[in-house]
Amino acid sequence: MHSGEDYFSLLFKLIEKANRVIHLQTYIYEDDETGRKVAEALKDAVKRGVSVFLHVDGYASQKLRGKFRTDLEQAGIHFKFFEPLLKSRHFYFGRRLHQKIFVADGLYSLVGGLNIGDRYNDMPNEKAWYDVALYSEGEISYQLHLICNTMWRKRRKLKDRIHKIEIEEFCDSIPKEERQMIRVRQNDWVKRKSEVWNTYRTLFAQANESITIMSSYFLPGRTYRKLLSRASARGVKIKVILAGKSDVAVSKNAERYLYGWLLRKNIKIYEFEKTVLHAKMSVADRNIVTIGSFNVNNISAYASLELNLDIKSKEFASHIHDVMDEVIAKDCKSVTIENYRSSTNFFRKLWQKICYTFVNAMLTLFTFYFKQEE
Repeated sequence: MHSGEDYFSLLFKLIEKANRVIHLQTYIYEDDETGRKVAEALKDAVKRGVSVFLHVDGYASQKLRGKFRTDLEQAGIHFKFFEPLLKSRHFYFGRRLHQKIFVADGLYSLVGGLNIGDRYNDMPNEKAWYDVALYSEGEISYQLHLICNTMWRKRRKLKDRIHKIEIEEFCDSIPKEERQMIRVRQNDWVKRKSEVWNTYRTLFAQANESITIMSSYFLPGRTYRKLLSRASARGVKIKVILAGKSDVAVSKNAERYLYGWLLRKNIKIYEFEKTVLHAKMSVADRNIVTIGSFNVNNISAYASLELNLDIKSKEFASHIHDVMDEVIAKDCKSVTIENYRSSTNFFRKLWQKICYTFVNAMLTLFTFYFKQEE
């Protein structure tokens, strides 16, 4: 599913047909037109007897601390902030709830990079930021339901209204030709979960023909850079689709500091120019795809709760490979050694290095006290 009407029309349909339980987890929930429409749909679900659980990040969604939150709770929506240890309007100390999950009745789910807000929706005078999500039915949705349930049970006893026998009956009804190999991958370094990080490590280490990476905030750490370098050396064709327009200027400048290294390693760079790129998706060898909230950087690796879905399917992976090639052809500008050098003078290069150093320093500052749980 793509951001805008494609995603939100399906989201509203799934909310409307839910009968028992809805879980919605997101990093940013905006009090804007889209956010209010989603809130009204969730309130209507409560009136039908659906249990609704809304879990948002305590830093990125802190604007919801007023009347908006009160109205949700008074309507019967179970609302919770994922709280950092210490925060203000401009900084936080602690992990981020960066994963984006929607699950209805343990049967239908959406996982991707989209938050709830006008920026991710098609508005009258502005197209949505470019983002993607994966829609799934069946067993994988039940696994996501259990993950969301577990995060709520930490605070209160939560009786599950979904019975596994019903899930099994629903899964048995799915035609075999519509079934795919899919798995949930979580990342939470403190909880010793590095599954998404390991997915990318495996893709980079084992790819034989091609890797295409779409990442809105691309700052691969040392291990990933070594693996990408080795993949390129053994003949793997690597393409990265990155933001041309970015909502985080310091991150974009830090990212561009790596362009020289990427180009020297024969890794092709394409900047998405149509709108702001916010998607996080990769495909390798037309065989496996990973889609979710994980950016290829150390913030996702060490400072955030992230969730991706891996799909192993030649048919689906080939489709995604072709979709990404079409995006490159229609909506991207190629970055070459020649145009990179001509557009990057000494002072701009220095500023990019300063931004790169700053981003890495901030990651160290905000995570140095993290300890992995036994």
